[in-house]
Amino acid sequence: MLKWFVPLSVVFFAGSLVGDLTHLPPVFSFFLTGIAIIPVAGWMGQATETLAIYAGPRVGGLLSATFGNAVELIIGIIALREGLQTLVKASITGSILGNLLFVLGISFLIGGIRHPIQRFNVKAARSQSAMLWLSVGVTFVLPAAFAASAKTDPSVGKVVSFVAAVVALVLYLSGLLFSLYTHRYLFETVHDAGEGHEQPPLSLWVAVVSLVITTVMVAFESEWLVGAVKVVGHRLGWSDVFMGVIVIAIVGNAAEHASAVWMAWKNKMELSTEIAVGSTLQVAMFVAPVLLLVSYAIGQPMSLLFSWPELMSMGAAVLLVVVLMLDGESNWLEGALALGAYFVMAVGFFMLKGLT
Repeated sequence: MLKWFVPLSVVFFAGSLVGDLTHLPPVFSFFLTGIAIIPVAGWMGQATETLAIYAGPRVGGLLSATFGNAVELIIGIIALREGLQTLVKASITGSILGNLLFVLGISFLIGGIRHPIQRFNVKAARSQSAMLWLSVGVTFVLPAAFAASAKTDPSVGKVVSFVAAVVALVLYLSGLLFSLYTHRYLFETVHDAGEGHEQPPLSLWVAVVSLVITTVMVAFESEWLVGAVKVVGHRLGWSDVFMGVIVIAIVGNAAEHASAVWMAWKNKMELSTEIAVGSTLQVAMFVAPVLLLVSYAIGQPMSLLFSWPELMSMGAAVLLVVVLMLDGESNWLEGALALGAYFVMAVGFFMLKGLT
């Protein structure tokens, strides 16, 4: 069955290209491109699962998140060169909210329907919770607070943003050193009683090559999908911020999201949470700081000053997820709570037509 995943994706993606070239309705291209991502997501999930079996869920989830966020980083740099700082920051907000509430919420919900109680490493969850607090509190909230207190001096926000970005980047790399090397034993997988050694669905090199190929395919398909969504969204009267924070954040990372949910369905919650939460940490503490540093290098300075609705939403999302993860267990109700919070935020951003 897996051998048909990529060919099916190519067929559907080619159909969306034909639809665009022949000026068929954008909904047609959106529908076909959306379908094209589904089989690629299945193959990407198999590759991630294989890497997790060989190297552990921490490394497998990290590689999956890194490949997915590499595409987002490249797109962000291109947008910065065009002077689209607001769009870049909206995409950062959307990635954080989407991964924490939407992806993790669906994973808890879908996995909890099949498995009443799902467990993951509580020590790893606590470490991730502390990093989440740091990522939003230090990287985003503090620059906004100091900038608001020094309204007559706009340089304050820029300086604090720059320092916060450098500190976040250093601490993120330190966290990787902590979890992958010096204290790796704290992040061991939670095994079910009687579970034997699992047979990898793919060989190691096939998994690595597959992850690279599917990431490239997802990059092209996601870019095309986002383009179709923008056209459809503008025709429906959706604001740019709602598009960036909610719609594009979901459809642009559909393959990565599907992998996290699929792992939860298979009761591999350590891998599922690592994809969702690990991707969030990488966006907040690596992608955002790198984009800020690059913006200075290319002469398009960007700060990490977000709007108050964005800051409050990210803070609320982190608070809720930290509370849900601290016990090292999840169930379908906790997933519903996260999805409910995400729905309220989506409605709020939809109503804020004039937010910049």
